[in-house]
Amino acid sequence: MKLMDKSELIKNHEITALDNLEMFCKNIEKKNDIYNAFLEVDKNSALECAEDIDSRIKNGEKVGKLAGIVVGVKSNINVADFHITAASKTLENYLGSYDATVIKRIKKEDGIIIGMTNMDEFAAGSSTETSYFGHTENPAAMGRIPGGSSGGSAVAVASEMCDLSIGSDTGGSIRNPASHCGVMGFKPTYGLVSRQGLLDLAMSFDQIGPFSKDSGGSALMLDVIGGYDETECTSMDWNLPSFVNSLERTDSLKGMKLGIVKQFFDVSDDKIVNIIEEIIDKMSEMGAELVELSFDYIDLCLPTYYLINYVEFFSATRKYDGRKYGYRIEDVCGEEVLRRIHMGSYISQKEFSGKYYKKALQARSLIKKEVTKLLNGVDAIVGPTVPKLPHKIGTSLEPMDMYSYDVLTVIANLAGIPAASTPVGDVGGVPVGLQIQAKAKDDTKILDIIATLE
Repeated sequence: MKLMDKSELIKNHEITALDNLEMFCKNIEKKNDIYNAFLEVDKNSALECAEDIDSRIKNGEKVGKLAGIVVGVKSNINVADFHITAASKTLENYLGSYDATVIKRIKKEDGIIIGMTNMDEFAAGSSTETSYFGHTENPAAMGRIPGGSSGGSAVAVASEMCDLSIGSDTGGSIRNPASHCGVMGFKPTYGLVSRQGLLDLAMSFDQIGPFSKDSGGSALMLDVIGGYDETECTSMDWNLPSFVNSLERTDSLKGMKLGIVKQFFDVSDDKIVNIIEEIIDKMSEMGAELVELSFDYIDLCLPTYYLINYVEFFSATRKYDGRKYGYRIEDVCGEEVLRRIHMGSYISQKEFSGKYYKKALQARSLIKKEVTKLLNGVDAIVGPTVPKLPHKIGTSLEPMDMYSYDVLTVIANLAGIPAASTPVGDVGGVPVGLQIQAKAKDDTKILDIIATLE
C-alpha cells in the first residue's frame, strides 16, 4: 500500500493509528533480533501517541500530516528521553534532553516515533559495520552490508518495521543504504532541512532526509521537516514548495532533459551499469531527451570530500572530552572514528592546513562550479547510486576500498545539490539504485521523476 493511501485511511479512521503501530511493533519483535536495525524502541510512548491520535480522529478533531504514521530516527538526531548514542560507546549512556527541530516538526504533525536506529559510529562509515552495538543485516541481501552510515534507518523501512525513517547524509549516507536495501532515500538541497539537533559529522555537508518505500512517503516527510529554522545557521529562508502537491502533476517525462555522465558509468561495475542503462532507455521511451555529459573531475571528488570531512569531524568531536558527554572519544571509539580524528588533527595543524585543507576547499569550489555547469543544460542527471554491489559482512577492506562506495554520492554534498536513490532492479537478488541529481532547490523535480517511474 502506498504511504499516502495509508495516511488517508488512518485520517478517515478506516485503519486506526493503533492498528498500524501494533503491526510494526509485532514486526520489530519478530525481526529486530535478526536485522539489528533498532537500538532502542519505546512502545509505551508510541502507544499513548497512537491512542491520542485515534481519539482526536474519532471526535472529528484536526490531526497532522503524519497522523498515525510510524517513524524511525537515526541515533545521531536528538529525541528527548531516548539514548542518542551515534552508535558509539562514547555516548552509550547519553539521554536526549531535547528534540531536534525535525523531531519537533514530526511530533507536531502527529508522527509516531517508535525508536532510534543503528548506524556507523558517529556516521563515519559506509556499511553500518562500525556500530559499537553490532552490525546491521541487509534484509534484501542477507549476509551483505546494508550500506551506511544510515543503515539502520534504511533497514527499518525495507523490513517493514516502520512506515518512514530519517537519516543523515554527509557523503551518501542516505542514498548508499537506500540503494543496497532496495528503498528510496532522499538527500535534500543543503539548507532545506534544519540540522539543529543533529550530531555533526561534517557540518558543511550534513543533511537530514527521509527513507521511504515510495515517492509519496518522501514527499510527505519533506513537507513536514523542510523549511526555514531561525535557530540553525545553514537553514535556507526560501518559499518552500509543497512536495506532495508537486506529485499530483506527474504523469510524463516528455520535454524533460536528463544528463548522462560518462564517467559515472566508467567507474561502476558492469552488472550495475546494465540495469541503469535499461531504466534510462525506458525513460527515453517515456519521452525524456538524453543528453551526454562529461565530468573530468571525478578523481578529485573523494580526496576533496575526505580531507574536508576529516577536519570538520575532528573539530566536531572536541566536545567529547569526557567531561560533559560520556567518555573521552579517543579512549573508547572504533578504528575508523580514530583514523578520522587523527587525520583531522594532522591536517588542521598550521604547517599542513595550506597544503591540504585550503587546497581541498579550492577544489570543492571548482567541483561545485563544474557540477552547476553540467546541470545548467538539463533538468537532472541520472546514473548509478553506488558503483559496486555491497560486500559480505565481515570482509576486511582497506580504507580506500570502503571509501570508494562514496565516489558517486559525495558529488551532491560537495555541490550542495539535492539527490535521491530509487530502486530500479537487482543483480542476483541484490538491489540496485538509480541516483537522480538536480540543481539546488529543484528537489521537487527529483520526486517528479521518481513518481513517474513508479
